[in-house]
Amino acid sequence: IHHIVQNGGLYKKPFNEAFEETPMLVAVLTYVGYGVLTLFGYLRDFLRQWKIEKCQNATEREEQKDFVPLYQDFENFYNRNLYMRIRDSWNRPICSVPGAKVDVIERVSHDYNWTFTYTGRVIKDVINMGSYNYLGFAQNNGACQEAAAEVLSQYGAGVCSTRQEMGNLDKHEELEKLVARFLGVESAMTYGMGFATNSMNIPALVGKGCLILSDELNHASLVLGARLSGATIRIFKHNNMQSLEKLLKDAIVHGQPRTRRPWKKILILVEGIYSMEGSIVRLPEVIALKKKYKSYLYLDEAHSIGALGPTGRGVVEYFGLNPEDVDVLMGTFTKSFGAAGGYIGGKKELIDYLRTHSHSAVYATSLSPPVVQQIITSMKCIMGEDGTTLGKACVQQLAENTRYFRRRLKEMGFIIYGNEDSPVVPLMLYMPAKIGAFGREMLKRNIGVVVVGFPATPIIESRARFCLSAAHTKEILDTALKEISEVGDLLQLKYSRHRLVPLLDRPFDETTYEETED
Repeated sequence: IHHIVQNGGLYKKPFNEAFEETPMLVAVLTYVGYGVLTLFGYLRDFLRQWKIEKCQNATEREEQKDFVPLYQDFENFYNRNLYMRIRDSWNRPICSVPGAKVDVIERVSHDYNWTFTYTGRVIKDVINMGSYNYLGFAQNNGACQEAAAEVLSQYGAGVCSTRQEMGNLDKHEELEKLVARFLGVESAMTYGMGFATNSMNIPALVGKGCLILSDELNHASLVLGARLSGATIRIFKHNNMQSLEKLLKDAIVHGQPRTRRPWKKILILVEGIYSMEGSIVRLPEVIALKKKYKSYLYLDEAHSIGALGPTGRGVVEYFGLNPEDVDVLMGTFTKSFGAAGGYIGGKKELIDYLRTHSHSAVYATSLSPPVVQQIITSMKCIMGEDGTTLGKACVQQLAENTRYFRRRLKEMGFIIYGNEDSPVVPLMLYMPAKIGAFGREMLKRNIGVVVVGFPATPIIESRARFCLSAAHTKEILDTALKEISEVGDLLQLKYSRHRLVPLLDRPFDETTYEETED
C-alpha cells in the first residue's frame, strides 16, 4: 500500500509511506515455520518432563510444587523453545563508543544458547547499523566529550538527590531553558530516563473518568503510562485518521460507559516516528481532529527530535506546524543527542503542574551533570549556537543517508516499511528461521544489525531494523548495502513485487515502479 497524501492542503509536501503487502506464499510458509517450531517445542517439553532431555530452564523446586507457581511453564514456552534458538542474535556486548563502527566482544555457546562463554577475542570495526545515533553525537572526542569531561571534573558523576530536594543544579535550569527555546514552547522539564518520562507523566495528566485514545503501535512506555493512569483506553488503527475520528465521535456522543457523563479529558497519544514501522505520524490530520473535537494531544518525539525537520526540531517542524498546537511535547535525549533522559515541553502551567505532581520529578534522582552537559553542547550544535554549521550539516547528512539507503534497498527488491524520510528502516524477513540467520550472516560480514520478531512485531512480520546515522559515510553505506544484498540472495529475502527502476537521470526524490511477475 503506497500512500502519497496531500489531503486538502493540510500537507505542505507529499507524504510518502510504503507498506507492501506480505506475499501469500511467504505468509503461509511463515505460519508453517512457526507451526513446526511449536510442535517440536511440545515434543522437547515432553522429553524434558521424562528426563530424556536435560532441562535447562527455571523450574519450581520439588518442595514448592503445591505452592502457587512463581514460574508459569506455558507462558514461557516461546522463550524456551523458539527464542532460545536465536538468542545469540541479541544482547551482544560491545566495548567501544556506539559510533559508525563498534567493537564487539566475541562469545560462543556450547549448549544451544542457554549459556555463553567469551573467547577473549574482540571483533573490530563492525559497521553499526543498529544504534539510535542519528546525528552522530555518540563519540569519545570532540566538543561534546570535552565539555562533558570538564563538567565531570567540576560537578562529579552523580547528584544523589531529587530535583525538589538537593538535586537542582544550575546546569539543569540551563538545560530546561535551552530545551524550551529549541522546541519553541513556553517551558520544559527534563527527566533522568526516557521510558519513565512517558510511564510516570501520563498518570499525572489523566486519571479515572478520562479517556486515552492510543495508536495501536505506540511504544511500551506509552502503553504502561496509560495503564498506570487508571483512565479508559481505546485503541485506534495505526496512523488511521478515520479510525481515530470514529473513536472521538463515539466518545463525545456516548460519554462514559453506564453513566453517559461526558469524559473529563480526552487525550490522544501518538509518536513522531514509530520505531518498529519506520512510519511518521500524520500530525497535520491529528491536530485538525484534536481541534475539531476539543481534545488534548500528547506527542512522543523520542525518535523524531533531531532526526526530522530542516533544523532537527522534529516532526512538528517537518510538517511546518506550530508547536503550540501540541499540548504535550515529549522527547528523549537518548537518540539524536547521544546522552540519556527525556523531556516534556508545553505551556508554563503544564510544566509547573508536572513539577509537583509527576512521580519522576518528585521521587527520581536528577540527571547526571556530564550527561546534562552532553545534551546542552549537542543541542547548541544543532541550533548553530556553537559558532559552527556542524549541527545543520549533520541533520542534512542524515536526511541524505536516509533517502539513499531506502532507495537502494528498494531497488534490490527488499520489502521496506515506512516513510521515505524516516531514518528507521525495517527490512522484512518474515520467517522465524531467517531472523537468526540474517543476524549471524551479517555479523560474519562485520556488520551489526538488530533483528526483531514476535512479540515485538506481529507473528508473521519479523524484520531487521536499520538505524541510519549522520556518522555513516557513503562508503560505509555502500559496503553495508553490498553485504545486505549478498545475504538477501543467500537467504532469499528479496520478496518485493514492486521493483524500483534505478535510472541514473532520475531526480533524487522521484520513484518509478515496474511490476515484476510473481
